[in-house]
Amino acid sequence: MRSRHHDIADDLRQQITAGRILPGERLPSEAALANHYGISTVTLRRALTVLQREGLVEKIHGKGNFVRRPHRKSMYVGGWGTLDPWTAAEPDSRVTIRSTELQAQAHLATLLKVPTGSPVVEFTCLSVEGESPHGLARVYMPHDLVPPEALDDASTSREAARRFAFLAPPPTAARETVSARFPTPDEASALRIGIASVVLSITRIATDSTDRVIEATLLAFPGDRVDAVFTTHHVIDERQSQG
Repeated sequence: MRSRHHDIADDLRQQITAGRILPGERLPSEAALANHYGISTVTLRRALTVLQREGLVEKIHGKGNFVRRPHRKSMYVGGWGTLDPWTAAEPDSRVTIRSTELQAQAHLATLLKVPTGSPVVEFTCLSVEGESPHGLARVYMPHDLVPPEALDDASTSREAARRFAFLAPPPTAARETVSARFPTPDEASALRIGIASVVLSITRIATDSTDRVIEATLLAFPGDRVDAVFTTHHVIDERQSQG
């Protein structure tokens, strides 16, 4: 037998797709909706969870449930860490940056190929368009490669956002590992998504000409808000070119 909360979700979905409830509009309170449908708030929340997972509704803590506005997708260009709109001239886009000096432990020490306890700098970056977060990045670098001015958290301009991939000398190689997974609690909170949502996760390791790791970046994007583009260049074997 079909569950009651699915019937409620169907009705609300139909109202949203028909335009009777507009993007950005706040839904009635959960208590009011439960009363309207003659159901418990537990059942009502199950219906809202269905719509949240579909991306039709988003719950903003302390404000309520809102019809989600269509998101403009960002584009991540693989290989060099270029991300639009972080460096784009979008007036409604902004980046917040926070730097922290810490010691590399366990997984981080392995990523950076440094001894445990080595001094490193973490840059936490959140890109937001309007009220919607588009991506979260944590960039780690050996402390000796970070210029003092890069630790100025007061700078949140687009120019500052360009720093992430190229704080150190330009890398000669970048290796990226891409996967789809559920967000961590911190990522879900920062990106304002449910813990059952899917994020595109990219781990980027950049090295210099001596094979030293100069940057390890952990990126997480809501799966519906980014396209990742990777270009492969065909390398002709020297023996073939001489044939």
